[in-house]
Amino acid sequence: MDAPQVTLRSAKDREIVHLEYDDPLNVPSVSSGYTRFVCVSDTHSRRFPVPDGDVLLHSGDLTNTGTLAEFEQTMDWICGLPHKLKIIIAGNHDLPLHAEWYKQNHARWSGYGHSAPQDLGPIVELLKGKKAQKANVVYLQDELHSFQTTEGGRTWSVYGSPWSPEYLNWAFGYSAAEGPALVAKFPKSDILFVSSSFLILRSSSRAVFRLTHGPPRGVFDRTVRGDLPGCLALIDALPRLRPRLHLFGHIHEAHGAHIHSWSKGNIRDVQNSTLAAQDIELPEAVDSDEVTVFVNAANWPMGQRKQEYMTRQFGGPGFRAVVVDMLD
Repeated sequence: MDAPQVTLRSAKDREIVHLEYDDPLNVPSVSSGYTRFVCVSDTHSRRFPVPDGDVLLHSGDLTNTGTLAEFEQTMDWICGLPHKLKIIIAGNHDLPLHAEWYKQNHARWSGYGHSAPQDLGPIVELLKGKKAQKANVVYLQDELHSFQTTEGGRTWSVYGSPWSPEYLNWAFGYSAAEGPALVAKFPKSDILFVSSSFLILRSSSRAVFRLTHGPPRGVFDRTVRGDLPGCLALIDALPRLRPRLHLFGHIHEAHGAHIHSWSKGNIRDVQNSTLAAQDIELPEAVDSDEVTVFVNAANWPMGQRKQEYMTRQFGGPGFRAVVVDMLD
């Protein structure tokens, strides 16, 4: 079947989101005065065509279990992409990057190359070494980074964190009791990026990204079983943070995007449609310039959405890289 073309727009077109499109190499061009962010997540060492743009954002699960061979495959792909800047974080599948936890738990994945622990040094070299630097790759792990996409243009800053609510004792998990203290560390700024959860927070002078791996509770977090494993502490913090862009993944089958107006209060109960024909923007009037673009950018096709879009391809119809154009 032919997939629908889905483009979301905020008031005055300050934010434009290309959610579904025919050809990843032929997305509508970005207008002058905008920065194009290309959002991917949960790629698990797969490669697929990705639209060009100013900044590539990868919100975690770079690999299946984090072997050196998997990191080599992923970083070879990312370094070869044409984006001026690539900002990446880890997710719960990138096991060795949660170093202290990995020392105690690696043997659980002995059948996947972890009977002896992977050497962290060569992995970090792939993420932060000379080849990555030459390709303008920035790996963040509970760190803040500032950048410009054009000389003399707007300064954006991004805070990257790999944590998500704990799940079966995978890497970078936190308990419900630990969530509020963790989220309280997130600064109010313009762009927020937290591992498989990436937020862009507003500020008068700069933009700050925070990337997270997991979604807030009730926002593109519905699983095939119907439960909602998103973070309660994160959803409660959003009225304070009010990012321009919140990017995450983690729940593959919940891929989707929505523009929320803060004049409506906090966001609640926004999920994707499993039906391709109904995959359109939810009816919410955007009557304020203060909005947040919420994106679950998971690229691994899964669940009923996979069946409706009739795809098995990573980054294919229903699970495209999400392109977000933001007015500087």
